[in-house]
Amino acid sequence: MPPKQKSNSIAQRKVEAEQLAKKQRKRQIIWVSTVAVLLALIVVVLAIDPKPAPKVASFDYDKLAVLGSADAPVKIVEFGDFKCPACKNVNDFLKPKLVSDYIDQGKVAFYFMNLPFLGPDSNTAALAIQSVYHLNKDDYWTYFDAIYNNQGDENTEWANPEFLVEIAKQANLNLDYDQLKKDIVEKTYQAEVDEQYAKGDSLGISSTPTFFINGVQYTENLGDYAKLQQAIEDASKGE
Repeated sequence: MPPKQKSNSIAQRKVEAEQLAKKQRKRQIIWVSTVAVLLALIVVVLAIDPKPAPKVASFDYDKLAVLGSADAPVKIVEFGDFKCPACKNVNDFLKPKLVSDYIDQGKVAFYFMNLPFLGPDSNTAALAIQSVYHLNKDDYWTYFDAIYNNQGDENTEWANPEFLVEIAKQANLNLDYDQLKKDIVEKTYQAEVDEQYAKGDSLGISSTPTFFINGVQYTENLGDYAKLQQAIEDASKGE
């Protein structure tokens, strides 16, 4: 190879090496900048409380059916949907514990508010329970349990007027079954259902069941009974 051509080749490789080095430095700068941004985001996320502050609400308890003594120092309000499987689980497994440990002891009063959002027949079931509330308050919680005991698939429309009346008959409720069906079909208590739904919506409730204990939203897992017990004890002390 002639000396001049060899010299040009060396110079070209030098230029290429410098360009490669520049590209590598650029990549390193981008990588470092990206990592810095990600770290900054992590710091911001960690600085934010992952749990939103619990909502605080007031309730007109006199308009709601009560399980237990209305004079109990702790009042629990459940927002629920009769088509909600999680609500059924709470009714089947959690509510009996509350009844034996607190409600029967006069320590807790339990209330329910309709938040029918899973389907049109969620509203139908809510109309049925509100009708029973007005026809015979003493049968409210019997019917409440009966609906959950006969809960169908959440993706099917099972809570129709005929089925809801049949459930009432099977539970041997002491009321006028024809009037119950009439109330459901004619949506006699739709305004009450809408009022309860609007209350939950105004509080930003996005899932059921949701509990409020003495007007403060309970944000812990309802499956952790020990934590719920502690929340009840704190509420009884005014904490």
